[in-house]
Amino acid sequence: MTLDGPRLPAAAGKADSLVIFVHGYGANGDDLIGLAPFWQRALPNTAFAAPNAPQPCDGNPMGYQWFPITKLDPAETWKGVQDAASHLDGFITQELERAGLDESRLVLVGFSQGTMMSLHCGLRRATPPAAILGYSGALAGSDHLDQAIAKPPIFLIHGDQDPMIPVDAMFKAASALSQGGYGVQWHVSPGVGHSIGEDGLAIGGKFVTDALAGRLQAS
Repeated sequence: MTLDGPRLPAAAGKADSLVIFVHGYGANGDDLIGLAPFWQRALPNTAFAAPNAPQPCDGNPMGYQWFPITKLDPAETWKGVQDAASHLDGFITQELERAGLDESRLVLVGFSQGTMMSLHCGLRRATPPAAILGYSGALAGSDHLDQAIAKPPIFLIHGDQDPMIPVDAMFKAASALSQGGYGVQWHVSPGVGHSIGEDGLAIGGKFVTDALAGRLQAS
């Protein structure tokens, strides 16, 4: 299956970098592509793309899912990201080829289930992406990090009032990644639920900008 979704071309002609948004459970590409205009002023040469996940969502017929979620069971989540990985990997490769770019000019930005997918795929690309930014998510298969081969800079952002995926999931992910030798930063957005706060949007935008400007170091 070939994924598709909304795109926003670079504001200043030919793109020299690419941001791929990976949406959460029950949403679609339109849900995150709306972040692009907030970052585009600082990233005029960046193209944005946001694929719709491969499956209709069990819990929301109007949206999509990367994999089914019946409960936040680690074994179920690990199987889910593995099953869906080929779809997102294919889209990443397709969009890089479309833009004539390589992974060094790519940033993956995930939300919730999309953060799980971005971490899973981004850490297993043959060439590391420039960075991975994850909102309101978790790390699937933390005990399988020995299978990962790429070590890009990572930033995790989470609201402290998240009822869907508690902020503790971010701390567990950051701890596992740090112990695995990954350079990971994190930020807690006070008073924010399962969403992206204004602080998270600004901090995430600076991280993406710094990554594409070469101001971050990989692990």
